[in-house]
Amino acid sequence: MADSKPWLVDEASSAEQRHAPATMRNRDAIVEILRDILPDTGTILEIASGTGEHAVYFGQQFADLIFQPSDPDPECCQSIAAWTKREAMANILPPKQLDAQAPEWDVPQPAAILCINMVHISPWESSIGLMDKAGKLLEPGAPLYLYGPYLRKDVETAQGNLDFERSLKSRDLRWGLRNVEDMDALAARNGFVRESLIEMPANNISLIYRKQA
Repeated sequence: MADSKPWLVDEASSAEQRHAPATMRNRDAIVEILRDILPDTGTILEIASGTGEHAVYFGQQFADLIFQPSDPDPECCQSIAAWTKREAMANILPPKQLDAQAPEWDVPQPAAILCINMVHISPWESSIGLMDKAGKLLEPGAPLYLYGPYLRKDVETAQGNLDFERSLKSRDLRWGLRNVEDMDALAARNGFVRESLIEMPANNISLIYRKQA
C-alpha cells in the first residue's frame, strides 16, 4: 500500500521539525534511481518537499549537487529549514514557498526536477502546473522525476492502492491516483518523453521523463 500517514512532530527535535515515516521507508530506493539520472553538478529543484527529510537525505548522498526544496505550506517550509539547520547542510538552499499551480516559479534554473508523493495528494491542476513549469525551466536532456502510486492501463491495481484511493477521495474529491497514460500525455504536451517506469516498494512507481530538444 502506498504511504498515507501524515507527518508527525519530531519529539526529539525542535517544534518546527516534522517527521514523515514514509521518507525512512522509501528514501534509499529513490536514491538508487537518482544515482542513475541526476547530473554531476547543478541545482536540483524539489517540488512539494514536505517535511524536508528527503531533501536533507539527498543532499547528504549527493554532496556535489545543490538542492532547492520548496513547498506551498509555510509549516513545511519551517520544517525544511529546521532539518537543514539540524544537519548543517551547506548544499541545501533555503526553502521556497512555492505552489505548483503558481503562474511563475521564482527559482534558479534547475538541472533536474524531483516531485515525490505530490501528484496524488493534490488537484490535477497541480500536475498541469508542474509539467508546464518544468517544460519551461529544464534544458533539453534534463530529467523530471516523479515518485508515488499510479494506475496503469491493463495492469491490475493492488488492493492497498485501491484502499488508498478511497481514503484520498474521502479527504478531497480532487485528489486521487493518476493514470500513467495521462501523465505521459501531459508530459508530451510540455516537451517531455518518458524514459522509464520503475517498480518501487509498497506498490509505488518511479516515472522518469526527459526534456526533448
